[in-house]
Amino acid sequence: MAASFNRVILAGNMTRDPESRALPSGQALAKFSLAVNRSYTTKEGEKREEVTYVDVESYGKQAEIISKYCTKGSGILVDGRLQFDPWDDKKTGEKRSRLGVVLENFTFIGGRAPGAASDGDSPSPRSGGARGGAAPASDSPVPEDDVPF
Repeated sequence: MAASFNRVILAGNMTRDPESRALPSGQALAKFSLAVNRSYTTKEGEKREEVTYVDVESYGKQAEIISKYCTKGSGILVDGRLQFDPWDDKKTGEKRSRLGVVLENFTFIGGRAPGAASDGDSPSPRSGGARGGAAPASDSPVPEDDVPF
């Protein structure tokens, strides 16, 4: 049997505020949809853009952080795995399914979204989100808006 590998990395913007709740076990769950854009040029030279919408689920401490600091429009880089969810539609009885992403790691990107929490204790966009990276020093010679790469 061939080895399998299930990993996806996406960068985009949230299409709505994260929906958060606690599972019966007490673990936090945050669900959100991510819009991922692709720009391309047709053979005729016409510029086009296509958008793909992806449902994402996050659990535990990461779900708490995303719920607290992200809103519609927030930029986020998601590292996770694909998950297939089948169910029976209660109204029609038809079989339904969706392919989504279960978040394993994330990083805030693009700065703070309009209306996002600004209580001073939010993680830096380059802190690695829930990955625990170090925040840049405040007396750094490089302005925080400049990316040195």
